[in-house]
Amino acid sequence: MYLKSHDADILVSAFGAGPRTLMAHGGWVGSGELWAAPFEILSRSWRTITYDHRGTGATRCAAADISFELLVEDLFRVLDALQVQSCVLAAESMGAMIAFEAALRCPERFSGLVIVGGRYTGERTPARDRLIAGCKADFPATMDAFVEACAPEEGCDAERAWGKMIVKRSNAVAAVQMMECVEHVDVQSRLHAIRVPTLILHGSCDVISPLASSEKLVELIPHAKLLVADGVGHVPTITRPQWVAEQIQDFFAEPVNDRGC
Repeated sequence: MYLKSHDADILVSAFGAGPRTLMAHGGWVGSGELWAAPFEILSRSWRTITYDHRGTGATRCAAADISFELLVEDLFRVLDALQVQSCVLAAESMGAMIAFEAALRCPERFSGLVIVGGRYTGERTPARDRLIAGCKADFPATMDAFVEACAPEEGCDAERAWGKMIVKRSNAVAAVQMMECVEHVDVQSRLHAIRVPTLILHGSCDVISPLASSEKLVELIPHAKLLVADGVGHVPTITRPQWVAEQIQDFFAEPVNDRGC
């Protein structure tokens, strides 16, 4: 369904009718479709919700700029529209910064976190600057190269082709705005305040977000657990969805008393 407001039409997808609710945010130019495969499995026992955030997928945004504040507000807008009082919140890559900010602002709305190849800082790096320059110069070619780097696993040609279709639903302007809007956001210094169980998943061959970043998250967040998938790249939600679903199911084996509609 589309959640319509004065400045955006946000595509929201919800499946399953389990007693627990799991909502997921995509990453950078990756829409909610990044979670489609693991959610196909998890929706047998969870209510699963995802959405295309501004600048991605089928969502249409009328605002002049995409800001960090709007991305966070949209997450709560989706929760409120679907009358979700509490849920486990998942996020991939840059989407982790949105999830962390949401959990820090309204901890009572979240009973757990799942972070996949997550970023917790928007600081400028040479790699980030090259990516922005590439988006401005040749967005399609840059997205092709980006997906190739995200999914280096053998036997994943179909998944890479799917990934390229997902990210190319974004555009150069939106991609640059989303990258730049997190540049001065500080969540790292506040992560110690997160008190909910936090599952951190990371691929050992991730060259987009180094494994060291997730190792640091385990140090910063109380009650956090890191699980590493050997030989896996940046997007295990697409290349290893069964593994992602199994880790979430095992970590949250006990009911978390989520109350969704």
